[in-house]
Amino acid sequence: MHRFALYAGLLLSAALAGCQTTKQPAPDTTIKTSSILAPEGSKNTIRGDTAERSGSVVSGKQHHLAGRTMTVSSIRDIQLQDKEVILSFDDGPIPGRTDRVLATLDEFGVKGAFMMVGEMATLHPDLARKVAADGNAIGSHTYKHDNLSALTFDMAMAEVVRGQAAVTKATGVDVNFFRFPYLADSSKLRSAIGIRNMVVMDVDVDSKDYFNTTPAAVTERTLDLVYKRGRGIILMHDIHKRTATMLPTLLSKLEADGYKVVTLKFQKPVAPTVMASL
Repeated sequence: MHRFALYAGLLLSAALAGCQTTKQPAPDTTIKTSSILAPEGSKNTIRGDTAERSGSVVSGKQHHLAGRTMTVSSIRDIQLQDKEVILSFDDGPIPGRTDRVLATLDEFGVKGAFMMVGEMATLHPDLARKVAADGNAIGSHTYKHDNLSALTFDMAMAEVVRGQAAVTKATGVDVNFFRFPYLADSSKLRSAIGIRNMVVMDVDVDSKDYFNTTPAAVTERTLDLVYKRGRGIILMHDIHKRTATMLPTLLSKLEADGYKVVTLKFQKPVAPTVMASL
């Protein structure tokens, strides 16, 4: 009984921490929009990109939602063309939700970017490893989902480092992406995180799936914002049942409207060559 109560408490704590707070405003699509729009009429010429896939066959059905793989070293390298989206999921992993999200991504032959809370990855290492093994981009979201803007710089970086280490240990892969809890960042923290070879993931389309609403409402809100922008990084949370429920419908509608899901791959930046003085 004690173990069950502790486990339930941890899940409740994680859910409450999932970008729901009265101290910080909810993430807004008018801020933290930093994915760069590719020039109009440009093709797949971004450095390190692979050619767009023609589609994937899953369970006998031909899917056309899978797009190109984009190799990035910084947020500046994320240049999305018209009708391209990146699927990102925060706050997990959590059994019963994250595994459903993974199954849906697999059904459509696409990958996402999972920004894991270190505490959750430590609690569910098998599930964290599966997220990585499925070929998704792996990022951290601090260790406890603390609001870094309310901490000193040293305390904030300690939380970042601890979260990165926990997710690395749980997944068994390098953690090269990061998202600020509540999107509460600073230029100093962004620079320090970049030095650690992590790409800060911002948000273009906030699904607001952390609101207590229906899966259909989340789908409608997300699609409205995607269609308005025409492309972008979509923020979702794999800890919510409503998100796992609405995801198949969201992806089906994006596919029907000709959108492509971009897969992220990290490439360590090349250090500049210093010429020795003659």
